[in-house]
Amino acid sequence: MPKAQIAIAWVLAQGEDLGKIPGTKSRGYLEENVKAMDKTLTGEEITQLSNAIPLGAALGLRYAPQARVSVNK
Repeated sequence: MPKAQIAIAWVLAQGEDLGKIPGTKSRGYLEENVKAMDKTLTGEEITQLSNAIPLGAALGLRYAPQARVSVNK
């Protein structure tokens, strides 16, 4: 299973109250992303993925301060 499908399948396993909007650069990637909806991760796989990056580890600003000045101009 491609990494993007694993990531999307993990997000889908998090529940209905979580928004799921993956980005894509091509039709091929879009088709690959859609296939993730047919993938079911085991409980062990979900736990392993959840433990790989602890909750809150990805918090922070999307852009560095010097880059934010050019956003939304």
